[in-house]
Amino acid sequence: MSNQFRGTGVALVTPFNNDGSVDYAALEKLVNHVISNGVNYLVALGTTAETPTLSAEEKKQVLAFIIEKCNKRVPVVCGIGGNNTAEVVQQLGEYNLDGVDGILTVVPYYNKPTQEGLYQHFKAIAQATTKSIILYNVPGRTVTNMLPATTLRLAKEFKHIVAVKEACGIMGQCMDLVAGKPEGFAVLSGDDDLVMPQIAMGMDGVISVAANCYTKDFTDMVNAGLKGDNETARKLHYKLIDGIRLLFVEGNPAGVKYVLSKAGICNNVLRLPLVPMSDDAKSKTDVYLQSISFK
Repeated sequence: MSNQFRGTGVALVTPFNNDGSVDYAALEKLVNHVISNGVNYLVALGTTAETPTLSAEEKKQVLAFIIEKCNKRVPVVCGIGGNNTAEVVQQLGEYNLDGVDGILTVVPYYNKPTQEGLYQHFKAIAQATTKSIILYNVPGRTVTNMLPATTLRLAKEFKHIVAVKEACGIMGQCMDLVAGKPEGFAVLSGDDDLVMPQIAMGMDGVISVAANCYTKDFTDMVNAGLKGDNETARKLHYKLIDGIRLLFVEGNPAGVKYVLSKAGICNNVLRLPLVPMSDDAKSKTDVYLQSISFK
Protein backbone atom coordinates (compact mmCIF):
# COMPACT_ATOMS: atom_id res chain seq x y z
CA MET A 1 0.00 0.00 0.00
CA SER A 2 1.47 3.38 -0.98
CA ASN A 3 1.41 6.32 1.41
CA GLN A 4 0.57 9.82 0.11
CA PHE A 5 3.11 11.28 2.54
CA ARG A 6 6.04 9.35 1.07
CA GLY A 7 8.75 11.54 -0.47
CA THR A 8 9.31 15.21 0.36
CA GLY A 9 6.96 17.30 2.45
CA VAL A 10 7.98 20.91 3.04
CA ALA A 11 7.34 22.67 6.36
CA LEU A 12 6.45 26.09 4.95
CA VAL A 13 7.72 29.29 6.56
CA THR A 14 5.27 32.12 7.21
CA PRO A 15 6.58 35.20 5.36
CA PHE A 16 6.12 38.55 7.12
CA ASN A 17 6.02 42.12 5.90
CA ASN A 18 8.43 44.61 7.47
CA ASP A 19 5.69 45.65 9.90
CA GLY A 20 5.36 42.04 11.10
CA SER A 21 2.05 41.25 9.38
CA VAL A 22 1.68 38.10 7.29
CA ASP A 23 2.94 38.64 3.73
CA TYR A 24 0.41 36.69 1.67
CA ALA A 25 1.94 37.65 -1.69
CA ALA A 26 5.25 36.10 -0.60
CA LEU A 27 3.44 33.03 0.76
CA GLU A 28 1.81 32.49 -2.63
CA LYS A 29 5.22 32.84 -4.29
CA LEU A 30 6.66 30.25 -1.88
CA VAL A 31 3.83 27.76 -2.45
CA ASN A 32 4.31 28.01 -6.23
CA HIS A 33 8.11 27.78 -5.89
CA VAL A 34 8.14 24.56 -3.86
CA ILE A 35 5.43 22.83 -5.92
CA SER A 36 7.11 23.70 -9.24
CA ASN A 37 10.39 22.33 -7.89
CA GLY A 38 9.01 18.94 -7.01
CA VAL A 39 7.81 18.64 -3.42
CA ASN A 40 5.23 15.92 -2.84
CA TYR A 41 3.12 17.77 -0.26
CA LEU A 42 2.91 20.95 1.82
CA VAL A 43 2.93 21.24 5.60
CA ALA A 44 1.20 24.34 6.98
CA LEU A 45 1.52 25.61 10.55
CA GLY A 46 4.53 23.58 11.59
CA THR A 47 7.32 24.88 13.85
CA THR A 48 9.06 26.40 10.81
CA ALA A 49 5.95 28.57 10.27
CA GLU A 50 6.64 30.34 13.61
CA THR A 51 3.23 29.04 14.65
CA PRO A 52 3.72 29.86 18.35
CA THR A 53 3.72 33.56 17.38
CA LEU A 54 0.67 33.43 15.09
CA SER A 55 -2.71 34.37 16.55
CA ALA A 56 -5.54 31.84 16.38
CA GLU A 57 -7.14 33.84 13.57
CA GLU A 58 -3.87 34.15 11.63
CA LYS A 59 -3.38 30.37 11.79
CA LYS A 60 -6.78 29.78 10.22
CA GLN A 61 -6.19 32.44 7.55
CA VAL A 62 -2.72 31.11 6.66
CA LEU A 63 -4.05 27.56 6.39
CA ALA A 64 -6.98 28.62 4.19
CA PHE A 65 -4.66 30.66 1.96
CA ILE A 66 -2.21 27.77 1.47
CA ILE A 67 -5.08 25.40 0.60
CA GLU A 68 -6.47 27.90 -1.89
CA LYS A 69 -3.15 28.62 -3.61
CA CYS A 70 -2.12 24.97 -3.66
CA ASN A 71 -5.41 24.24 -5.45
CA LYS A 72 -5.11 20.45 -4.97
CA ARG A 73 -1.85 20.25 -6.94
CA VAL A 74 -0.32 18.33 -4.00
CA PRO A 75 -1.70 17.20 -0.61
CA VAL A 76 -1.74 19.66 2.32
CA VAL A 77 -0.92 18.71 5.91
CA CYS A 78 -1.84 21.00 8.81
CA GLY A 79 0.03 21.16 12.10
CA ILE A 80 -2.36 20.94 15.06
CA GLY A 81 -0.71 19.97 18.32
CA GLY A 82 0.05 21.08 21.84
CA ASN A 83 0.52 20.02 25.44
CA ASN A 84 -3.13 20.37 26.47
CA THR A 85 -4.92 17.35 25.02
CA ALA A 86 -8.42 18.77 25.46
CA GLU A 87 -7.42 21.96 23.67
CA VAL A 88 -5.94 20.05 20.71
CA VAL A 89 -9.13 18.02 20.43
CA GLN A 90 -11.14 21.26 20.54
CA GLN A 91 -9.00 22.80 17.75
CA LEU A 92 -9.64 19.77 15.55
CA GLY A 93 -13.33 20.63 15.79
CA GLU A 94 -12.85 24.36 15.24
CA TYR A 95 -10.56 24.40 12.21
CA ASN A 96 -11.99 24.19 8.72
CA LEU A 97 -10.17 21.09 7.53
CA ASP A 98 -11.80 20.92 4.10
CA GLY A 99 -8.90 20.55 1.71
CA VAL A 100 -6.58 19.22 4.44
CA ASP A 101 -5.24 15.74 3.72
CA GLY A 102 -3.54 15.08 7.04
CA ILE A 103 -2.79 16.39 10.52
CA LEU A 104 0.77 16.70 11.89
CA THR A 105 0.61 16.53 15.68
CA VAL A 106 3.59 16.92 17.97
CA VAL A 107 4.59 15.16 21.17
CA PRO A 108 3.39 17.34 24.09
CA TYR A 109 6.14 19.68 25.24
CA TYR A 110 7.13 21.13 28.61
CA ASN A 111 4.92 18.97 30.86
CA LYS A 112 6.92 15.76 30.13
CA PRO A 113 4.31 12.97 29.97
CA THR A 114 5.20 9.31 30.35
CA GLN A 115 5.00 6.89 27.41
CA GLU A 116 1.51 5.92 28.60
CA GLY A 117 0.59 9.61 28.74
CA LEU A 118 1.79 10.03 25.15
CA TYR A 119 -0.27 7.03 24.06
CA GLN A 120 -3.41 8.39 25.74
CA HIS A 121 -2.82 11.88 24.28
CA PHE A 122 -2.56 10.61 20.71
CA LYS A 123 -5.39 8.13 21.24
CA ALA A 124 -7.67 11.04 22.19
CA ILE A 125 -6.60 12.92 19.05
CA ALA A 126 -7.14 9.84 16.86
CA GLN A 127 -10.63 9.41 18.29
CA ALA A 128 -11.44 13.08 17.56
CA THR A 129 -10.74 13.07 13.81
CA THR A 130 -11.02 10.84 10.77
CA LYS A 131 -8.21 12.72 8.99
CA SER A 132 -4.91 10.96 8.39
CA ILE A 133 -2.53 11.63 11.28
CA ILE A 134 1.26 12.06 11.22
CA LEU A 135 2.81 11.82 14.68
CA TYR A 136 5.77 14.15 15.31
CA ASN A 137 8.57 13.17 17.67
CA VAL A 138 11.12 15.96 18.21
CA PRO A 139 12.73 15.56 21.65
CA GLY A 140 15.12 18.44 20.99
CA ARG A 141 12.09 20.75 21.27
CA THR A 142 9.68 18.79 23.47
CA VAL A 143 12.19 17.17 25.93
CA THR A 144 10.16 13.94 25.91
CA ASN A 145 11.24 11.24 23.45
CA MET A 146 8.40 9.07 22.17
CA LEU A 147 9.89 5.59 22.00
CA PRO A 148 9.31 3.23 19.05
CA ALA A 149 7.12 0.93 21.14
CA THR A 150 4.66 3.79 21.75
CA THR A 151 4.68 4.97 18.13
CA LEU A 152 4.15 1.44 16.82
CA ARG A 153 1.41 0.74 19.37
CA LEU A 154 -0.49 3.75 18.03
CA ALA A 155 0.22 2.86 14.38
CA LYS A 156 -1.13 -0.65 14.83
CA GLU A 157 -4.21 0.41 16.80
CA PHE A 158 -5.37 3.31 14.61
CA LYS A 159 -5.33 2.81 10.84
CA HIS A 160 -5.57 6.56 10.20
CA ILE A 161 -2.32 7.16 12.10
CA VAL A 162 -0.39 6.75 8.85
CA ALA A 163 3.10 8.13 9.56
CA VAL A 164 5.58 9.49 12.05
CA LYS A 165 7.92 12.43 11.54
CA GLU A 166 10.89 11.18 13.54
CA ALA A 167 13.34 13.90 14.55
CA CYS A 168 15.14 12.17 17.42
CA GLY A 169 18.37 12.01 15.41
CA ILE A 170 19.07 8.53 16.83
CA MET A 171 19.66 6.13 13.95
CA GLY A 172 19.04 3.02 16.06
CA GLN A 173 15.62 4.34 17.11
CA CYS A 174 14.77 5.03 13.47
CA MET A 175 15.80 1.48 12.54
CA ASP A 176 13.48 0.07 15.20
CA LEU A 177 10.60 2.03 13.67
CA VAL A 178 11.38 0.80 10.17
CA ALA A 179 11.76 -2.79 11.35
CA GLY A 180 8.52 -2.81 13.37
CA LYS A 181 6.14 -0.65 11.32
CA PRO A 182 2.87 -2.05 9.98
CA GLU A 183 2.30 -2.17 6.22
CA GLY A 184 1.49 1.23 4.72
CA PHE A 185 2.86 3.18 7.70
CA ALA A 186 5.50 5.77 6.69
CA VAL A 187 8.56 6.60 8.77
CA LEU A 188 9.57 10.14 7.79
CA SER A 189 12.71 12.03 8.71
CA GLY A 190 12.59 15.28 10.63
CA ASP A 191 16.37 15.80 10.35
CA ASP A 192 17.34 17.27 6.98
CA ASP A 193 21.02 16.42 7.41
CA LEU A 194 20.26 12.71 7.96
CA VAL A 195 17.67 12.13 5.23
CA MET A 196 19.94 10.42 2.71
CA PRO A 197 21.27 7.70 5.07
CA GLN A 198 17.84 7.32 6.69
CA ILE A 199 16.19 6.62 3.32
CA ALA A 200 18.98 4.16 2.52
CA MET A 201 18.06 2.20 5.65
CA GLY A 202 14.37 2.10 4.80
CA MET A 203 12.69 5.37 5.82
CA ASP A 204 10.05 6.76 3.48
CA GLY A 205 10.95 10.43 3.06
CA VAL A 206 11.06 13.66 5.02
CA ILE A 207 9.17 16.68 6.25
CA SER A 208 11.83 19.24 5.47
CA VAL A 209 12.90 22.78 6.27
CA ALA A 210 15.61 22.90 3.60
CA ALA A 211 13.04 22.08 0.90
CA ASN A 212 11.76 25.66 1.25
CA CYS A 213 14.92 27.03 -0.36
CA TYR A 214 17.07 24.20 -1.82
CA THR A 215 13.94 22.64 -3.24
CA LYS A 216 15.02 21.01 -6.50
CA ASP A 217 18.30 19.53 -5.27
CA PHE A 218 16.68 18.37 -2.04
CA THR A 219 13.69 16.69 -3.71
CA ASP A 220 16.00 15.15 -6.33
CA MET A 221 18.10 13.70 -3.49
CA VAL A 222 15.05 12.20 -1.78
CA ASN A 223 13.65 10.80 -5.04
CA ALA A 224 17.01 9.26 -5.98
CA GLY A 225 17.27 7.66 -2.56
CA LEU A 226 13.77 6.23 -2.74
CA LYS A 227 14.60 4.72 -6.14
CA GLY A 228 17.75 3.11 -4.73
CA ASP A 229 20.06 5.40 -6.72
CA ASN A 230 22.36 5.97 -3.77
CA GLU A 231 25.20 7.40 -5.87
CA THR A 232 23.05 10.33 -7.07
CA ALA A 233 21.52 10.77 -3.62
CA ARG A 234 24.95 10.80 -1.99
CA LYS A 235 26.32 13.44 -4.40
CA LEU A 236 23.38 15.73 -3.68
CA HIS A 237 23.66 15.05 0.05
CA TYR A 238 27.26 16.28 0.09
CA LYS A 239 26.40 19.24 -2.12
CA LEU A 240 23.68 20.28 0.35
CA ILE A 241 25.06 19.26 3.74
CA ASP A 242 26.93 22.49 4.56
CA GLY A 243 23.95 24.56 3.42
CA ILE A 244 21.57 22.51 5.53
CA ARG A 245 23.75 22.90 8.63
CA LEU A 246 23.94 26.65 8.10
CA LEU A 247 20.13 26.84 8.02
CA PHE A 248 20.04 25.65 11.63
CA VAL A 249 23.20 27.24 13.05
CA GLU A 250 21.17 30.02 14.71
CA GLY A 251 17.81 28.28 14.94
CA ASN A 252 14.91 27.64 12.63
CA PRO A 253 13.58 29.45 10.59
CA ALA A 254 16.21 32.21 10.82
CA GLY A 255 18.50 30.47 8.33
CA VAL A 256 15.86 29.51 5.80
CA LYS A 257 14.28 32.97 5.83
CA TYR A 258 17.67 34.51 5.08
CA VAL A 259 18.21 32.17 2.11
CA LEU A 260 14.66 32.77 0.87
CA SER A 261 15.30 36.53 1.07
CA LYS A 262 18.41 36.05 -1.09
CA ALA A 263 16.22 34.22 -3.62
CA GLY A 264 13.72 37.10 -3.67
CA ILE A 265 10.88 34.97 -2.30
CA CYS A 266 10.25 36.62 1.08
CA ASN A 267 11.60 39.22 3.49
CA ASN A 268 14.16 38.30 6.13
CA VAL A 269 11.68 39.15 8.91
CA LEU A 270 10.88 37.03 11.99
CA ARG A 271 8.66 37.57 15.01
CA LEU A 272 10.13 37.79 18.48
CA PRO A 273 11.46 35.90 20.33
CA LEU A 274 13.19 34.80 17.11
CA VAL A 275 15.56 37.22 15.40
CA PRO A 276 17.32 37.23 12.01
CA MET A 277 20.70 35.58 11.50
CA SER A 278 23.81 37.38 12.74
CA ASP A 279 26.16 39.01 10.25
CA ASP A 280 28.69 36.22 10.84
CA ALA A 281 26.17 33.49 10.01
CA LYS A 282 24.95 35.47 6.99
CA SER A 283 28.47 35.80 5.59
CA LYS A 284 29.11 32.05 6.00
CA THR A 285 25.81 31.35 4.27
CA ASP A 286 26.71 33.76 1.45
CA VAL A 287 29.97 31.86 0.85
CA TYR A 288 28.04 28.60 0.62
CA LEU A 289 25.41 30.07 -1.72
CA GLN A 290 28.13 31.38 -4.02
CA SER A 291 29.79 27.94 -4.04
CA ILE A 292 26.62 26.30 -5.43
CA SER A 293 25.75 29.24 -7.74
CA PHE A 294 22.47 29.71 -5.83
CA LYS A 295 19.88 31.92 -7.53
